Amino acid sequence: MAENISILNGDCEISDNGSFIYPKDKAMTTDDLQNFVEYHNDTLKPGYVALRKEYLGQHPIFDKVKKGGLRPDNRLMANLTKYVVETFNGYFIGVPPNITLNDEKDNEELQTWIGSNSFADKLSEISRQCDIYGRSIAFVYQDENSNTKVTYTGPETSFMIYDDTVEMNPIAYVRYSFNNSEVNGTIYFTDYQYNFDGTYKLTDVNAEINPFNAVPAVEFSSNVYKQGLITDIKSLNDALDNALSQKANQNEYFDNSYLSITGLELPTDKDGNPIFDLDGNQVFYSPEANAKDAEVKFIEKPDGDNMQEHLIDRLTNMIYQISMVSNLNDQAFAGNSSGVALKYKLLPMQNMAVNKERKFTQSMRKLFKTIFSVDTILKNDHVDAWKDLSFKFYQNLPINTADESNTARSLEGIVSKETQLGTLSFVDDPKKEIQRMADEHVDEVENAKKAAGNITDQGD
Repeated sequence: MAENISILNGDCEISDNGSFIYPKDKAMTTDDLQNFVEYHNDTLKPGYVALRKEYLGQHPIFDKVKKGGLRPDNRLMANLTKYVVETFNGYFIGVPPNITLNDEKDNEELQTWIGSNSFADKLSEISRQCDIYGRSIAFVYQDENSNTKVTYTGPETSFMIYDDTVEMNPIAYVRYSFNNSEVNGTIYFTDYQYNFDGTYKLTDVNAEINPFNAVPAVEFSSNVYKQGLITDIKSLNDALDNALSQKANQNEYFDNSYLSITGLELPTDKDGNPIFDLDGNQVFYSPEANAKDAEVKFIEKPDGDNMQEHLIDRLTNMIYQISMVSNLNDQAFAGNSSGVALKYKLLPMQNMAVNKERKFTQSMRKLFKTIFSVDTILKNDHVDAWKDLSFKFYQNLPINTADESNTARSLEGIVSKETQLGTLSFVDDPKKEIQRMADEHVDEVENAKKAAGNITDQGD
């Protein structure tokens, strides 16, 4: 449970990681629901919107007031925030995790459901939202044919409410939207779900039975503070945008070299104007100086290039260091580095992935507990099968299949066949692979019998 709790209004509280808290045994009141929704919309949502804009490249550099006069006003954006998110998300869940059950029949039904619901794709989007916002919510529902489905919702228009116990069990899940200052939404409790409007009233008229007998949503996060990758590097990326834009402005400004003509009087026309096109040609002309000091030259720009380049490099390196995501374009990854050397370079990212894996494993187990609570996926009342789930994550790295094969071969007779095959990253489902091997063996035996029978017939 989070340590610091702040009171919003009445019985509504919020923890230091942005989680809403409500008394365990108290029914949600109209005023309290309104307090939660309005606080989320007015206080928390703007922060999530800012993070989304940063990820999408809608950076503050584009909102600055335009410069007056004729000076260049370039607006350059280097979206390293998106690069960091996509790199780490691909590393963490670019290879979908294996989710399996020990029971062969149950596992087959589970894999069918995972495939038909595109669960791997949705899990990838949940992971991406965790890297952007620090949190994401998986929502379980039933379609018009009573098929159990899963989707995901972002924290901009949805949130969880937890009880005030040490375990922080979910009390409700809320989805809402504002249209012309009018709110519409739905709150999901363990037993019922209610649609609400601007009155925030929860009555039997707008109530529906919740078939899952549990709050049908689970919050995912990468860490206990529910902080994403963008939060700590946003100011650095904005500073990098400013540095790149300023450098482009100076280059454009000084690339238009100015010709200085002093102490030298040019020929004039009948009106006394110098016979020289001064308009638009960046020329300083001053004939009043002494003739002996006459000079014609181009004005050189001041050299601040090294200082600018140093700032850009420093900001870029700090973005990768603070986000703890490796810069895969860095020269350190060039050449034929050994597998061990590459692992050391990826160690900070690997540490984050391991922590995120533990959090995701907990959340997915809770999610499947809700999914299995209805008899639409696993038959024969296997509602407790979520306890037997196994989750195997694979960090998305270049694969040396020869090394993996040698490792698997060396485990022959030491570990189970399933564990042995589990060391091969290109084997998606060890259980299914074992079944394929058994089927192939049966086919080989049958083919051998047929071949032997044909030889005997020929001998006769």
